Amino acid sequence: MRKTVRFEELNTADLLAAGFDKAILPIGSCESHGDHLPFGIDAMIAHDLALAVAARVDRAMVLPPIWYGMSLHYRHQPMEVSVSNDTNIAVYRDVLESIIHWGFRKILVINGHDGNIAGIEVAAQDIKIRHPEVGLAVLGAWWTAGLAMLPTETWRHYGGYGHGGEAETSVAMAVVPELADPGRARGMVDEKDVHVKEFWNYQELTDYGATGLATAATREKGERFKAALVEHLVAFIERKEAQGWIIPKREA
Repeated sequence: MRKTVRFEELNTADLLAAGFDKAILPIGSCESHGDHLPFGIDAMIAHDLALAVAARVDRAMVLPPIWYGMSLHYRHQPMEVSVSNDTNIAVYRDVLESIIHWGFRKILVINGHDGNIAGIEVAAQDIKIRHPEVGLAVLGAWWTAGLAMLPTETWRHYGGYGHGGEAETSVAMAVVPELADPGRARGMVDEKDVHVKEFWNYQELTDYGATGLATAATREKGERFKAALVEHLVAFIERKEAQGWIIPKREA
């Protein structure tokens, strides 16, 4: 049997022999992240995180990334290839149904793109209602989670945030260094209300395909960021394994 956790590299015999009982689904998008990052970086990062987690967890299989997401709000720069929210929800729901059909009851989704958050939450809620026996978890925004895990002084500007900004570019330099060129980056910053969510199209936030200070990115920051996320996800899965993939409850 070939040693791989990547579903696209397996065949039926290898799949059955491996005895996988957990599936990790990375999802991303294809859109401009400025002149310094590739269009597909969201899916690339999500897939890399999934593979790193699966390498540390027994019997976890990684699905190919879903490359297209809801990116219509990033249409101001060449170029994005997008699906609608309705299509996004339907694809996520169908893929999750397929995974469950083949016996997987422990599923982790790693999302790499802000425009997918609403769609995967709707699809996951629908699936959980249909299949209450399934343990289904979603890392909806790896960038927010990772930024909370590292000291704030790690970042030079804008708290590390940004679309193609300091944190995302740092992680890209750790994951696909040959495709990241922060020296070509230009970004802007915006001011949003902390408590009231405003909806935007990206040209309202930047004249470029990016926000934040990508020129402050380093591979070392990206490696620390990735390591923190992987450690957290591995610990999460180990905890869920011990709990039987249920959410513990107790008297208040």
